Amino acid sequence: IHTPWLLCTMHITQLNRECLLHLFSFLDKDSRKNLARTCSQLQDVFEDPALWPLLHFRSLTELKKDNFLLSPALRSLSICWHSSRVHVCSIEDWLKSALQRSICSRHESLVSDFLLQVCDRCPNLASVTLSGCGHVTDDCLALLLRSCPRLRALRLENCARVTNRTLTAVAAHGRALQTLHVDFCRNVSAAGLRRLRAACPRLTLRAEHSAAMIPDQLPRGLRSPGAALRKQLLR
Repeated sequence: IHTPWLLCTMHITQLNRECLLHLFSFLDKDSRKNLARTCSQLQDVFEDPALWPLLHFRSLTELKKDNFLLSPALRSLSICWHSSRVHVCSIEDWLKSALQRSICSRHESLVSDFLLQVCDRCPNLASVTLSGCGHVTDDCLALLLRSCPRLRALRLENCARVTNRTLTAVAAHGRALQTLHVDFCRNVSAAGLRRLRAACPRLTLRAEHSAAMIPDQLPRGLRSPGAALRKQLLR
């Protein structure tokens, strides 16, 4: 005679905190939020800073959601926006059409406002990657460098408003910075890169195509119509 196995069932809330955190770690942000809505105990796990050492965003609309937590536990942040609207954001303001300005107005402050929250809540941040964030300014990045003294890696790609002022801020405030990428950032100059290399010889610096791109032109009577025309043709 075979005695049937007694089937023991366990509810997820019977798991200890360590097991719950491990379980949550396999879920994406939306799934974590949906699971947290089921009961207060799981909501408490969702709000544990230990669950959020890494944040990755693939679109700017994700920054407006409530499915993540910013805390001192955050170590790595990446915002990589690959969309046709990135091209529109990269156009100089004075060259944009009314439609293009309207498109940009819907999201132009999203990344900067988000980074202000990061500066306030995440002082232990060690790595930041921003790609396609055309409205991020030098002032915002300078504040990030001052607010996150442990920042070791800053990777910027296709950030049209980044200029030599960011390089100056790196030299002044990036004491822990070991890696800096400013790829396809057209307003970073070769002279600015040389000054940074001289000021921070141990910094691993990469600037793919940046200094070779046509920088923004002031619309003062179109003093450089040839450069402005080349820009329009490239677009």
